[in-house]
Amino acid sequence: MSAATPSAPLHVVLGTGPAGTTLAEELLRQGFRVRTVDRSGRGGLPGTENVAADLGSPAAAREAVAGAEVVYHCVNVAYELQVEVMPALQKVIVDAAAAAGARLVVMDTVYPYGPSGGVPLTEDSPWRATSRKGRMRAQLDGAYLAAHDAGRLPVVLARAADFYGPRVLNSTLGGTTFPAALTGGTVLALGALDLPHSFTYIKDVARGLARLGQEPDAYGRAWHLPTAPAPTVREVMALVRERAGVPFETEVLAEPRPWGPFDETFMAEYAEMFYQHTEAQTMVSDAFERRFGMAPTPLPDGIGATVEWYREWLVEQGAAVGAGDGTA
Repeated sequence: MSAATPSAPLHVVLGTGPAGTTLAEELLRQGFRVRTVDRSGRGGLPGTENVAADLGSPAAAREAVAGAEVVYHCVNVAYELQVEVMPALQKVIVDAAAAAGARLVVMDTVYPYGPSGGVPLTEDSPWRATSRKGRMRAQLDGAYLAAHDAGRLPVVLARAADFYGPRVLNSTLGGTTFPAALTGGTVLALGALDLPHSFTYIKDVARGLARLGQEPDAYGRAWHLPTAPAPTVREVMALVRERAGVPFETEVLAEPRPWGPFDETFMAEYAEMFYQHTEAQTMVSDAFERRFGMAPTPLPDGIGATVEWYREWLVEQGAAVGAGDGTA
């Protein structure tokens, strides 16, 4: 990891979930000064400046991003609060980043596209969201791009498919998959096992965000972050089983209902997004890969690294972990 010099540009990461923390780690590796911002100020990494701020407060947000060359919006909120909270949060963050004279990189989703009928998603795909959260995200993205076009500040949108990887717990390929796979439990799968579904490796998310932070000529649009070709869910489960080296059962939810960490509140909100698991959902990142020469991590490598991270995490949690050697 490169040590930042006092004169190195300051990159401010808002949010210390899996994306924000992994991004901060990548920026530190590249030698930038990094400030992480969350409510507690305790979510950052050694080597970062960790700041506590309520980003719903305009004054607190302006202070949190002061001096930044680049601001990364990786903040998320409870799923059931997104439609209510995210628009107000956007306004505060845009205003604060503009006041700082910073570029703004937004961690985004594929929600604005809505159902595609199985057609692969590219940056040119139409925005046809039918869900509340999808329409909200589309409205936010339109406002971000309008702020860029109006010259308020440079903005770029960085879209990813479902996350997986180290630190990713609350994902369809996260805490409902790897702990059970390593302990011989029951693994959750959503929708249909034989539909292709894109998954974006969290370290590719971080590399892609960091690259966009340094590419002002690429702003004013959305980019799909590097994502490996979409496997079927059955193929993903086979890779997990091979890397974990432990037999496990798979339970398929054909429709949304509470299961494990996905409680009734979450599943009631997620129901409108369940189309993502009942049609092929393939996100294509060719444009990013060509422009920036950055290939996605092959899925077997990403799954292997994720299994090893969860193996260590389970030991820390005091769980009994299977002693598989990672082979089939």
